[in-house]
Amino acid sequence: MRLATFNILHGRSLEDDRVDVDRFAAAIGSLDADVVALQEVDRLQERSERADLTAVAAEALGASEHRFVAALSGTPGATWMAATGDEQPDEAAYGIALLSRLPVHSWEVVRLPSVPWTVPVVFPGQRRPKLVRDEPRVAVVAVVEEPATGRCLTVAGTHLSFLPGWNTWQLRRLVRTLRRCSTPVVLMGDLNLEPEAVRRSTGMRPLVEADTFPLTQPQRQLDHVLVGGEGAGGLRVQRAGAHRLPLSDHLALTVDLA
Repeated sequence: MRLATFNILHGRSLEDDRVDVDRFAAAIGSLDADVVALQEVDRLQERSERADLTAVAAEALGASEHRFVAALSGTPGATWMAATGDEQPDEAAYGIALLSRLPVHSWEVVRLPSVPWTVPVVFPGQRRPKLVRDEPRVAVVAVVEEPATGRCLTVAGTHLSFLPGWNTWQLRRLVRTLRRCSTPVVLMGDLNLEPEAVRRSTGMRPLVEADTFPLTQPQRQLDHVLVGGEGAGGLRVQRAGAHRLPLSDHLALTVDLA
């Protein structure tokens, strides 16, 4: 079973600063993964050719099971509101996705606590802080079955806040939710935390260690694939690594499990 996680930067390439849907489809297809967690996913946004990027990725992978979960409704960086789950399919939205080529027994959405006020942040190249409103954060959880053995695995995908402290709080909240699962649990996504902070907050075992950000000269691991829960000790890593694809400002991670 191959797992993958990728912050796709809504499909944009740093080379030409544009979204090419065909290029995006080819990049996702090249991962050849059975279960994929995607972050920074657009649906019907002008900047990404008004494409449903989850549907594009699912077709490229041959993933019959997939869920897009909106974190916000509207336009990122402009006018938006926190998503509630009641959005219509023809509404512009932005969030995360989980895709599976394996049968899925159940789906669950976990909405995580978000910062209720604007926060001063100093961005690279700027001297003065800028007040920013952090985006809402969510997780999507699926129980997947490996047909060859009939065994089930709970897989969760998420994208946590970039604000220190809040991301740790969100991660601990999500892990508490996942602890009730009766299967091994894999947590994937852009956690905006480095490995030591992730280990302290989760107690889960990392399946891949590789710097994933920034794309050109990766120096930090912000993206993770973790395992824990009942029966997790029986999962073995055959191969794992980071992959530079022709889009995004992150590397993708893949893990082959036995």
